[in-house]
Amino acid sequence: MTDRDLQSFIAGLPKAELHVHHVGSASPRIVSELAARHPDSKVPSDPEALVDYFTFTDFAHFIDVYLSVVDLIRTPEDVRLLTYEVARDLARQQVRYAELTITPFSSTRRGIDELGFMAAIEDARKAAEAEFGTVLRWCFDIPGEAGLESAEETARLATDDRIRPEGLVSFGLGGPEIGVPRPQFKPYFDRAIAAGLHSVPHAGETTGPETVWDALTELGAERIGHGTSSAQDPRLLAHLAEHRIPLEVCPTSNIATRAVRTLDEHPVKEFTAAGVLVTINSDDPPMFGTDLNTEYAVAARLLDLDERGLAGLAKNAVEASFLDAAGKARIAQEIDTYTTNWLAP
Repeated sequence: MTDRDLQSFIAGLPKAELHVHHVGSASPRIVSELAARHPDSKVPSDPEALVDYFTFTDFAHFIDVYLSVVDLIRTPEDVRLLTYEVARDLARQQVRYAELTITPFSSTRRGIDELGFMAAIEDARKAAEAEFGTVLRWCFDIPGEAGLESAEETARLATDDRIRPEGLVSFGLGGPEIGVPRPQFKPYFDRAIAAGLHSVPHAGETTGPETVWDALTELGAERIGHGTSSAQDPRLLAHLAEHRIPLEVCPTSNIATRAVRTLDEHPVKEFTAAGVLVTINSDDPPMFGTDLNTEYAVAARLLDLDERGLAGLAKNAVEASFLDAAGKARIAQEIDTYTTNWLAP
């Protein structure tokens, strides 16, 4: 199969995405529109200048740039625009279902009314499903760098039945890991889990495998965001494989933030060799100059996958999702049908 054939197959392959950030998915077109709306921001409004702006020196620099884009989201109208346009970009890549990670604390602390925020994302979600056929669900995540105040606020927004949006399915933890130990967030995850939400913290992206263990034992993680350092601990890999705990792998992101030095050194090969359920995701795609289709092409090269192997990766994401059983079966069947038709003589 040529590279062109591979790219064509991936472009049409029905997919699910489980690790993609709301603000981090803002395309240069949307970021420039928001920057033009808010000219006091340091974010450039010229899409070409954004390429340089989104070149990161390390993970800390990435967080600084990310937060500057967060600061462009100032009104419910901004929230609605962003959410709807992210869904449009996902639909163009044949993404049938996505769990979008949203950090409501970043918006409510900037003065956006919490009910206005929830109404904006829900309006965009329903419009996207009706117009594009892409089903969106939400993960509310704690911005770890903002401390326990943000954890309390995120837990409140996620568990109060008068506020929490209909599309919310999970509870996460993002931001830097160094100096932000996972166990301190246990009470907030306990509350979220008791309210029926799934636990999906980031862990082991820029720290060692002990952070992944903390996410599992202290936060009740059902999936792990990144989990890059898991390959350093054979016992952890065995545990993840045995208990079918998926990893949300984001290869290009890991290079862009310097979590991994080069793609050829990426541990995704060790994960699959150990029998871990691997899903492929884009994280903050425009910021990293990628998209989900590109990440599938990267995975194909790293794992030496043909069409059936890529279809298997797509089905991993469906299996690892929090979609209902009927929805999972529908997308899995669509993947199988597409692959069979592609390979037919």
